Formats: sequence, C-alpha cells, structure tokens
Amino acid sequence: MGKNVYSNEVKWAVVKDKMSGQFTNQEIMEKYGIKNVSQIKTWMKWYRENQVHRFDQPIGKQYSYGHGPDSSSNEEKKERQMNHLKQENEILKKYLEIEKELKKKSSSN
Repeated sequence: MGKNVYSNEVKWAVVKDKMSGQFTNQEIMEKYGIKNVSQIKTWMKWYRENQVHRFDQPIGKQYSYGHGPDSSSNEEKKERQMNHLKQENEILKKYLEIEKELKKKSSSN
C-alpha cells in the first residue's frame, strides 16, 4: 500500500474548508478522499505555523532552509509564493466574513 499524494490545491481547499468551520474532519475526508484525519491536522499545523511552503514538497522531502528545492528557478519560487499568498488571502477573507456574520447573530440576540 503506497502513500497518497495530494495536490497543492487539495491541501489549500482542506485548510479553507477547515477554517470555515462548516465541515467536520470526517466530511472533509470524504469530500477530498483523505484516508486519515492526521493528514488534515498536519496541513492545519503547517498553515498555523506559516510553513505553507511545505504544501509544495513531495512525499519524503522536508524543505526548511531554502523553503523549496534548490533546482527551482527564482521565477518558480516567486510563482509558488504568489499562489500561497493568494490562498491565504482567500482564507482570511472567508474568516472575516464568518466573523462578521457571527457578530451580527450575537448582537441580534
């Protein structure tokens, strides 16, 4: 039985769904075909600790010093960083929407 490989897009989608608070871990696992809840916890930990460069690393590769493979060109690194920032921005916007909605609900009670 081999290891599953999840795309960068799936990892970001899982983080976004988890941050929204609208899905349980079980629902997220079913939605994206994730076999173990520890995978979700790992990606969330990377996100919280601002280690999002790890979303791009292949299985068994632990990039830390250079935050990516040495063979990546500056253009590739910039593109990856831009994608990460776009994803983070989307997550923050969603969080702010939810926070605003919760404040409306609590003030109307």
